[in-house]
Amino acid sequence: VQLQASGGGLVQTGGSLRLSCAHSGFRLDFAAIGWFRQVPGKEREGVSCISVGPNTTKYTDSVKGRFIISRDSAKNTVYLQMNNLKPEDTAVYYCAADEYYSGSYYSCLERYEYDYWGQGTLVTVSS
Repeated sequence: VQLQASGGGLVQTGGSLRLSCAHSGFRLDFAAIGWFRQVPGKEREGVSCISVGPNTTKYTDSVKGRFIISRDSAKNTVYLQMNNLKPEDTAVYYCAADEYYSGSYYSCLERYEYDYWGQGTLVTVSS
């Protein structure tokens, strides 16, 4: 299983970025893919997740209405479109996967649900 996150960069407040998580080595049919972020000194937090089987998505409150998670099965890629970025969105963003997701809708943003992790991509939002 491989996960490759990309798309991070430097953007001004109010700007947009789209992160990509290219995945391989597992079937997506029953998987969950999550986006997490981490800043130094803080725990890694769940930002958004998609559970493919029931086709549900979930967002942490601080990004609702600004971030959109989506997937392109043909490209084996999950995206995180981040709009109206704020300085507090600055973090290293990681994507993670659980091939046979059996958790609930509510635990989709919990780190313990995921078996595989990609390397991070840095997002910096300047004020």
